[in-house]
Amino acid sequence: MSLFHRRQGQMTNHEIYFFTVTINNFHCLLENDELKMLIINSLGYLVKNKLAMVYGFVIMPNHIHLIWKTLGNNGNETSVGSFMKFTAHQFQKYLRTFEPNKLVLYKSNASDRGYHFWKRDPLAIPLSSIYILEQKLDYIHKNPLQERWQLADLSQSYKWSSARFYEDGVDEFNILTHYRD
Repeated sequence: MSLFHRRQGQMTNHEIYFFTVTINNFHCLLENDELKMLIINSLGYLVKNKLAMVYGFVIMPNHIHLIWKTLGNNGNETSVGSFMKFTAHQFQKYLRTFEPNKLVLYKSNASDRGYHFWKRDPLAIPLSSIYILEQKLDYIHKNPLQERWQLADLSQSYKWSSARFYEDGVDEFNILTHYRD
């Protein structure tokens, strides 16, 4: 497949990417900390099973940014596909149980699914140098401080980010690998 026809969300194993995926229709589904934990737990599964390495992340109200490398497939699925499919199923399960009135926001007309939580074609940019990786890491760590969000006063005080790990070495969720390692 030529690069021109390649979907922007496709990744090659063993390469480091800046990855962004957004909640469908930009809904702020991830304002809920329990749903943020579903993201963390899914990443934890991939890391624990040596299917991915996570170097940086931020979970925002309607999107996530990752700096990561996939290491292999999860059965017949890519690690990315598995991550997105699993989290979507968990979002549906959570909403059906605790906020059923919100499920209608994610109803799909597609024949292959009842609900659509993630926008199609996430952005995956290969990171070709440490310099570019550090730029992207700085960008994701500053995301919660943006005027639009104002989720924290300092990058390292935002719980749902790797900023604290790079500031003082604390990996609260036990999913991170320092990019220099």
